[in-house]
Amino acid sequence: MPVADALGLRAAIERWAGGVPEGQEADALAAFGELKRLLNAGTVRAAERDADGRWHANAWVKTGILLGFRLGRIAPAAEGGPFPFYDKDTYPLRAIGPDDGVRLVPGGSAIRDGCYVARGVVCMPPMYINAGAYVDEGTMVDSHALVGSCAQIGKRVHLSAGAQIGGVLEPAGAVPVVIEDDVLVGGNCGVYEGTIVRERAVLAPGTLLTGGTVLVDLVHDRSYRRDGERPLEIPAGAVVVPGTRPVRRGPGAAAGISLYAPVIVKYRDERTDASVQLEELLR
Repeated sequence: MPVADALGLRAAIERWAGGVPEGQEADALAAFGELKRLLNAGTVRAAERDADGRWHANAWVKTGILLGFRLGRIAPAAEGGPFPFYDKDTYPLRAIGPDDGVRLVPGGSAIRDGCYVARGVVCMPPMYINAGAYVDEGTMVDSHALVGSCAQIGKRVHLSAGAQIGGVLEPAGAVPVVIEDDVLVGGNCGVYEGTIVRERAVLAPGTLLTGGTVLVDLVHDRSYRRDGERPLEIPAGAVVVPGTRPVRRGPGAAAGISLYAPVIVKYRDERTDASVQLEELLR
């Protein structure tokens, strides 16, 4: 997209961030429609990685997604089936055709309009991809998996059955959940509140990561946690399993209480790579 056009669209959306004055609804709706088209094409994203590896949110894009919810009216959705559904008319299901190169297997899945789903993505039923999300090439979204609003999913990621990748739509400046390239997210994992999982990491089944999670690294004898506005980051290649850490003082310590804590038990090597190669056969 030409820079001038992008700047013009950004200015228009930011002008309506606080509300749409009476009589400007049509113009606001047209701007939102253009933003949604660009999100579908992957030309603009809710968050991007900088040259130094840090991720930043494109607040104006997230503001535009919120604008679409404000402008929308409740209307019948996914008509034609035996059950009635109603949603904002600004966010219908995204149209996917054979030329998109997306394998969308029948069985109750939904992809909301206003998200990017690249060629080679496999969607196993039932799964859901929300508005503002970005799902890159070769990724598998397995059964009962969720890709939340504005979540950024890299190339060749496997979101196993029951994995929940949370959405971060508000505040607009907050970085959403990011899953970088070649990450394996095990079954029933949950990644929430802007957590960043760096490339080639492996999350064992049942691992939960939130803004308040303390991640214990047994390999390097250190801990990782969210620091102010800087989100929790899972290091590249880390193999993370569910674990616990003891309460050190007070009544909890006296009672022998332990708190949940994910644990890095190793970093990915050839043996780990061999154990996940089966995923390639499913694509």
